[in-house]
Amino acid sequence: MRSMVPAAALLAAALLAAVLASGAHAQAYPTKPIKIVIPFVPGGPSDTVGRAIGSKFQEFLGQPAVVENRPGANGAIAAELVARSEPDGYTILVGSIGVFSINAALFKELRYHPVRDFAPITLAVTTPNVLVTKLDFPAKTMAELLDYSRKNPGKISFGSSGTGSSDHLTLELFKQLTNTAAIHVPYKGGAAVVTDLLGGQVDASFQNLGTVATQLKAGRVRALAVTARSRVAQLPDVPTMAEAGYPDLIVTSWQAAAAPAKTPRETVAKLNDAAVRALRSPDVRERLTQIGFDVVASTPDEFGQFMRTEVDRWTKVVERGGIKPD
Repeated sequence: MRSMVPAAALLAAALLAAVLASGAHAQAYPTKPIKIVIPFVPGGPSDTVGRAIGSKFQEFLGQPAVVENRPGANGAIAAELVARSEPDGYTILVGSIGVFSINAALFKELRYHPVRDFAPITLAVTTPNVLVTKLDFPAKTMAELLDYSRKNPGKISFGSSGTGSSDHLTLELFKQLTNTAAIHVPYKGGAAVVTDLLGGQVDASFQNLGTVATQLKAGRVRALAVTARSRVAQLPDVPTMAEAGYPDLIVTSWQAAAAPAKTPRETVAKLNDAAVRALRSPDVRERLTQIGFDVVASTPDEFGQFMRTEVDRWTKVVERGGIKPD
């Protein structure tokens, strides 16, 4: 029996050491650089927001961020990669409304689901869409546009950044709420849409504010309405869709951050604290605001609820519109 006492004591000591080591490890996070995966090419909104957040990780977490762009399949390649990563807080995703909501509505064979496979960190920024037309389009207000559309059913062409994009689904919601028809012309990105608006190849588009801000300022396209809850500072004379009589046509494009689903809550909390502090830093906030973003910097729970609401909303729009991916 005497020989069992030291063995038991050793076992207890070993267990205690393991518990203490585990606690120390949790407190020490992070101990190495954090990878921020961006599901699109450099230079786009998600890339801009991801790099802005990551620029402050060294200051607020004591470890740098390493940004990796993994474009493809409407962001699904990067999203699946992060969803299957080790849930240890060292790999996170900064992506868009498409990655975190529209893909789930659009693709039946999607190999990840944003609600199931991610731990929300923060809803970082939002930006409204703007209904813009070419300058020589006969309608100069929302009322005139609707009147023209009803007198010329299916004649107005709307360019979008691509099938399933935020601006495409805003158009679909617009058609459903106004009971009008239109020709959808998908492009590979908003810049191509703006080029053809300027050239007169398409009549109109619901574009992100940041995409058309320069052209609006130069007076090269006309804004009829914004899809925000209130008028935006950059376009104080442009009414909201609610003012035009369509309060349900409030749409924002947005960027957010998330980690793999089983990431510990305390790790998510640290990532949220760093991301929120980064987004609210004066230099970061000013840079993002200047290009048309509204900084949100939400809690994880707020983003989680928002994401579920967005998935449900766009699923209904996709199903009602019979929208299929290209």
